[in-house]
Amino acid sequence: MKEKSILLDHGSGGKLSHQLIAGTMLPAFDNSILSPLDDGAIFEMVGNRMAFSTDTYVVDPIFFPGGCIGDLAINGTVNDIAMCGATPFYLSVGLIIEEGFSIGELELILNEMKKAAQAARVQVVTGDTKVVPRGVADKIFINTSGIGVIIDGLTVSGSAAQPGDKVIVSGTIADHGMTILSQREGISFESNLLSDTAPLTHMVEQMASISKNIHVLRDPTRGGLATALNEIALSSHVGILMFEENIPIRPEVGGMCELLGFDPLYVANEGKLVAVVPSKDADSVLNAMVENPYGRDAKMIGEVVTGPPGQVFMQTRIGGTRIVDMLAGEQLPRIC
Repeated sequence: MKEKSILLDHGSGGKLSHQLIAGTMLPAFDNSILSPLDDGAIFEMVGNRMAFSTDTYVVDPIFFPGGCIGDLAINGTVNDIAMCGATPFYLSVGLIIEEGFSIGELELILNEMKKAAQAARVQVVTGDTKVVPRGVADKIFINTSGIGVIIDGLTVSGSAAQPGDKVIVSGTIADHGMTILSQREGISFESNLLSDTAPLTHMVEQMASISKNIHVLRDPTRGGLATALNEIALSSHVGILMFEENIPIRPEVGGMCELLGFDPLYVANEGKLVAVVPSKDADSVLNAMVENPYGRDAKMIGEVVTGPPGQVFMQTRIGGTRIVDMLAGEQLPRIC
């Protein structure tokens, strides 16, 4: 029998990613901290509840409207920690640089990382640099890891959604993925597309100041909104019902998706979050999100239902209902 190999689809954040992580990686390292497979590890140390996360960034192109690989790397790990209900404090940075890479471009990237860290109120306190021969890497890859302290009274997990909860998304979807694609393919529009890369930690703090009953926080990066909701439904053993008319999407992004045959529900975001909140607190949390610059387009897009467990549905604009499955393949490789 031919030995199986890693495919680009394994990095999509969808079904094959889930199978690779749960079936191959988790058994090698399984423990009570890792097994929830949330955006970061949650543990206690010296009387504090801590969150720790790591991510690696291989985006192509490395510079794009609205950001670059540098601020993307800072914001991505800051957001993963925030999705654990924590305030991030310290980051590490690991650089893998291809021989021949421009020092001027490296300085630009590092300067954007510095500005992103300042905006998120975190410090880069350690790091590592490796240089590899030409052709072994593609310009530059960046790894960031971070640690933070969980906000008092807040306990969030992908397994904590409950029937009756409301589902909120913090703004328009698919902005980042379509921006990256437009740059790769040289597609231009009258209204310029911009990546939504942004730090969400301050918005999470505002949300937590309104309610400590937030059940789930998740950033819908690879695999998009649909995959993030499927992960929550699977982990919580619940169903999730979305309402298509409530899902925020910019006209130019929706138009590009329609033109190129992409479903925006599966396109990556880098500055948005999904919150699952008890019904009684949902309006107050939504109002707090709207007051934040990165949540001004927030919408309540659905609700948690009893079942079928592990499935996501969408009520369409014309009144029908369709299943919204987890992403099956890789729509856009090298997206983050």
